[in-house]
Amino acid sequence: MIKTTTGRLLAALALATSTASLAATLSAPAAVPIVATVPDAADVPYPGGTMQLDIDASDTVRGVYRVTQTIPVAPGTKKLTLLLPQWLPGNHAPRGPMAELVDLSFTANGQKLDWKRDRVEVNAFHVTLPAGAKDVVARFLHTSPLQSSEGRITMTQEMLNLQWEKMSLYPAGHYVRQIRVKPSVTLPQGWTAAVALDGQSAQGNRLAWAETNYEVLVDSPIFAGKHFAKWDLGQNVTLNVVADKPEQLAAKPEHIELHRNLVTEARLAFGANHFDRYEFLLALTDRMGGIGLEHHRSSENQLEPDSFLEWDKNEFDRNLLPHEYAHSWAGKFRRPARLWTPDYRQPMQGDLLWTYEGQDQFWGLVLAARSGLQGKDMVLGMLAGWAGNFSEQPGRRWRSVEDTGFDPVFGGRKAKPYASLARNEDYYTEGALVWLEADQIIRAGTGGKKSIDDFAKLFFGMRDGDWGQLTFEVDEIITKLGQVHPYDWATFLDTRLNQPGQPAPLGGIEKGGYKLVWKDAPNPFDKARIAEAKNLPLTWSLGVSIDKDAKVTSTQWDSPAFNAGVVTGSKVLAVNGIAYTADELKKAITAAKDGRGVDLLFQRGDKFQTVKIDYRGGLRYPWLERAAPGTAPTGLDLLLLPKRAVTATKGKK
Repeated sequence: MIKTTTGRLLAALALATSTASLAATLSAPAAVPIVATVPDAADVPYPGGTMQLDIDASDTVRGVYRVTQTIPVAPGTKKLTLLLPQWLPGNHAPRGPMAELVDLSFTANGQKLDWKRDRVEVNAFHVTLPAGAKDVVARFLHTSPLQSSEGRITMTQEMLNLQWEKMSLYPAGHYVRQIRVKPSVTLPQGWTAAVALDGQSAQGNRLAWAETNYEVLVDSPIFAGKHFAKWDLGQNVTLNVVADKPEQLAAKPEHIELHRNLVTEARLAFGANHFDRYEFLLALTDRMGGIGLEHHRSSENQLEPDSFLEWDKNEFDRNLLPHEYAHSWAGKFRRPARLWTPDYRQPMQGDLLWTYEGQDQFWGLVLAARSGLQGKDMVLGMLAGWAGNFSEQPGRRWRSVEDTGFDPVFGGRKAKPYASLARNEDYYTEGALVWLEADQIIRAGTGGKKSIDDFAKLFFGMRDGDWGQLTFEVDEIITKLGQVHPYDWATFLDTRLNQPGQPAPLGGIEKGGYKLVWKDAPNPFDKARIAEAKNLPLTWSLGVSIDKDAKVTSTQWDSPAFNAGVVTGSKVLAVNGIAYTADELKKAITAAKDGRGVDLLFQRGDKFQTVKIDYRGGLRYPWLERAAPGTAPTGLDLLLLPKRAVTATKGKK
């Protein structure tokens, strides 16, 4: 034993000596220090003066935006650093589309200038100026993707969505609110544009707007198109719609009235408006890329081309406009302190996205119900889907809701091999369920005298008409919830949002008089969504989702399908020896209750495999059912009731 131990020690000593000797003979470079060459933003005016930004957006055949930007410079300037916006508002991530900026050149006094891209911050351009230069003219192209594999399509032959941050540069070293700019755009002949910029003038098909600051410009995108209609929704709010075809603009008066209800209900809920005017920008298209993006005085939205023509069929998707409209309050006016940044270079920090997006997701759902844009059954179906997902999501055991707020930065909304274990941007929907529980705690604790609406008026209802930004920390949320109803809100929020491994977030549903149940057919929301996507979600039974081409698009971690070796990308060819159809698989799952299991033939690459899935639970889809006794409205029912009717009743007394 002594000899063996001694031998091991000698061997280890010899290895260490050999390793040290080898290291002494190998080349070992030292790191080159990273030198910061881009100045941080300071809250001082840009000294050069007002930039001129002119964009020719008339080339709809090739999908090209031609940009000419004139940046004045202060006397004696020898070097100018210009930035393409990187950390884009509403994206919560560095997604500036540098790859689409091409054919870049800079001139001054007609002389071509030398420029270099920053080695570290590749969205920065360092331009060397000649003596006596008064301004720098940048010319470049922004190339809209022509197919979805290249990115989001922003221009078709019928419409466009011009986002200034994708096709403009700004001087480094200044808060963007301190940089002045005067924009103009040339559209295709005969097109109409909608935008929340002021002072519009026109010369033919060239539109120009009054001077503004760069922050407001970036927050004011354009929708323009050949087929255009608009409706006044009251309170200086306008619904602007572009469509692939003119007949798709045929909204009925009752459809528009529901959008007016939305405007009314938001004002009643929040107690103030934080805009001087608001422009809904809506595209009815399947040719331009989909979008739902918030701005302070407008929103960018896309819905299906038949959204007005097939009104009932598209009810499931009408939560989009309420969600984006509520962002004018939740996320734009009231913004988490570290999600507000002075420019588009400073990184955003997503630790409070559960209230930026989660609270907005909650209010979007509530306002959709109160306005009538979505019926109660549809809203309950949405809640059931969220609750069902989190009740069986394995990723909740290791990852908190707050931590999912960092997902936009490293996840980028790309598909994940096992999303149920990895989690995605769950701060949206689990955040909403936390806010639902807060509402029900307030209702129960005050005997129904107060609700989340009272918190909303405290939190959003100040400074009517102010469309600046008022930042906050979590302490303000805790304090104002406590002003509405004394409760240990700090522990409540910390437990629900910061601690992994918590029970499923069903408290708001259960306190609201409902319960999560499972049925063998999808709820109204899921039924409509399945019909639109033509897919087969079996997440809560076999543990897979299958698309219209019979390919597995997701596998639930530790589900029957997962344990049988089924993975994403596999194609289902047969079910129990019969050619695959969605109906055939559903029939087989139902029949498997007797213990026979389900035999599936898969193709994965060039290999074929028969897999037996031992599952006997039948089809399972989440629903919410009333659990409260009697017929009186429950707390959840009351939350979804319109406020305008209550206000009218009070007015009669």
